[in-house]
Amino acid sequence: MAAQNLESIMVRIGIVGGTGYTGVELLRLLAAHEQAEVVAITSRAESGRRVDDLFPNLRGHYDLSFSEPDVAQLAACDVVFFATPHNVAMNLVPELLAAGARVIDLSADYRLRDAALWSRWYGEPHASPELLVDAVYGLPEVNRAAIASARLVACPGCYPTSVQLGLIPLLARKLVDPDHLIASAASGVSGAGRQAKVDNLLSEVSDSFKAYGVSGHRHLPEIEQGLGDVAGQSVGVTFVPHLLPMVRGIHATLFARLQAGPEDIQGLYESWYADEPFVDILPAGQLPQTRTVRGANRCQIAVSVPQGRDTVVVMSAIDNLVKGASGQAVQNMNIMLGLPETLGLQQVGLLP
Repeated sequence: MAAQNLESIMVRIGIVGGTGYTGVELLRLLAAHEQAEVVAITSRAESGRRVDDLFPNLRGHYDLSFSEPDVAQLAACDVVFFATPHNVAMNLVPELLAAGARVIDLSADYRLRDAALWSRWYGEPHASPELLVDAVYGLPEVNRAAIASARLVACPGCYPTSVQLGLIPLLARKLVDPDHLIASAASGVSGAGRQAKVDNLLSEVSDSFKAYGVSGHRHLPEIEQGLGDVAGQSVGVTFVPHLLPMVRGIHATLFARLQAGPEDIQGLYESWYADEPFVDILPAGQLPQTRTVRGANRCQIAVSVPQGRDTVVVMSAIDNLVKGASGQAVQNMNIMLGLPETLGLQQVGLLP
């Protein structure tokens, strides 16, 4: 595909599991992608129902109905997205890859390279562990070259995206103690998915703020794996997620102990991400807010060394459904197909 005239390409897209928040966010973003055409979207529960009946915001943008998953139909697409809970993709992806499809999985099924570790955190055997070594972790700021030639991309989780982008420059330059990293991050309720849960009811989350998963969260091994790759050694992260009384957004506050000599930390971050289209390093003294990245495929980062002591504090904000999920997935698609990386992803954050 890279050898064709890029302006003439119309990318045929299939989406497996399009009824959740990441699914509808994919549809919203792809509707604005001038070279993308969604030709199949599957849901066993909603088969036969029009997409714009379930999601009226998409009226006039799609003339599609949900259908049962069909390998032949999906394999005819240029890219197949899985916007499904964990344990769905790992059962269908092997057949799609064998049929010649290229796959971007938004679930956690292929993010961890160690099948035993995956099983420990997700509570079941992995159905296609032989593919874990071939899956490319889809954080473009680290793996852009590998993504370009990948057949299977594991799109990072929302928390891991915000935490890794915040800590990568420090670990790559070996400026901080890799064994004692702290990530305190808070997410809107959409991060828990669209399924009905008492804990996600408005009367349960409104006017409240709480931690959860303190003893261990499934995103921890993904965070440690990614940061360990950058650091060139194992890392130790204390990760505490929190639930915010809002729909979208993640704000991560990251703490690390400096172990190297004097360094212009602000200058390091500005130079490190200077050529990254979706990472915005704020000027010294400014702090990120979730509302300024809402709806945008952007991570805003601020860095500080309070009181000039030995602890560096990094603040990272993303929209969990965009740069933390569906936007990053489209970014990966663009890279895989040789399209401009920013195509369809230049939305400005919604403010107010």
